[in-house]
Amino acid sequence: MIDYNPKAWFTFIFRFHKADTVRKLFPMFIALSAYSALIAFLELELLHLSPNSDLKQITLIHSLLGFVISLLLVFRTNTAYDRWWEGRKLWGALVNNSRNLALKLNAMLPASNTASREFFRVMIPNYAFGLKNHLRNLYQPEEFQQSDSMQLKQDKHVPNQIAAQIMAHVHELYRQGQISGEQLLSLNPELLSFTDICGACERIRNTPIPFSYSVFIKKFIFFFVMTLPLGYVFTLHYLIIPVVVFIFYVLASLELIAEEIEDPFGFDANDLPTDTISANIRKHVGEIL
Repeated sequence: MIDYNPKAWFTFIFRFHKADTVRKLFPMFIALSAYSALIAFLELELLHLSPNSDLKQITLIHSLLGFVISLLLVFRTNTAYDRWWEGRKLWGALVNNSRNLALKLNAMLPASNTASREFFRVMIPNYAFGLKNHLRNLYQPEEFQQSDSMQLKQDKHVPNQIAAQIMAHVHELYRQGQISGEQLLSLNPELLSFTDICGACERIRNTPIPFSYSVFIKKFIFFFVMTLPLGYVFTLHYLIIPVVVFIFYVLASLELIAEEIEDPFGFDANDLPTDTISANIRKHVGEIL
């Protein structure tokens, strides 16, 4: 995730980063410039079409469809941002529940039970790291802190394995009389919340924008931009080249931004800082326990 000062907006005009849409769209800018120049040359120089040509009336279509494409892109970006923001709320809940679980265990466990304290100090943050990599379809055992009783299999659901071991250890403490039944019930909401958060994150990751909807927007933008030079060349002449490029930049950038943030758990520049959040969970749980 990119850290920035939202008040220094003027510097954004001259700032470029690896996720900037200009870099991604630059080849299309060149192609559209050549296409627009070709249309302008054909209509103005080769065919010598009159400014009253019927082709000029195509601009009426763009006037009518401009409002439609605006609504589609607004809905597209809002939907993508909702997914990004829901992902951020889920990871915020994971932070809070990890801290609450650690605080409760710190208050409930006897100071002499160093083995269980060490187990939870390791395993609670391990869940965050396991979930982070699970959402990226990765398995990185080097990020886990090792516990004597931790056993993970790469070919199985890693967050579920960690959650199951945490749950089993809590119930073992209850059977040993280390915690009471009331204390077990008090721990239950945080223990269940881990799997609830995992399932909600998987729902975001595994349910993209419907294919037909995404394809339709891309086709709409393509045909909208490709027909612009046909009518506006009579008014703008060769100025149609930068105008078409700029209009395409605005429309395509909105679609690219939506594509980037609709899956907020990956490695894109504007995705959620799950690495930092996981590291903070490890730091805070370690301080508590």
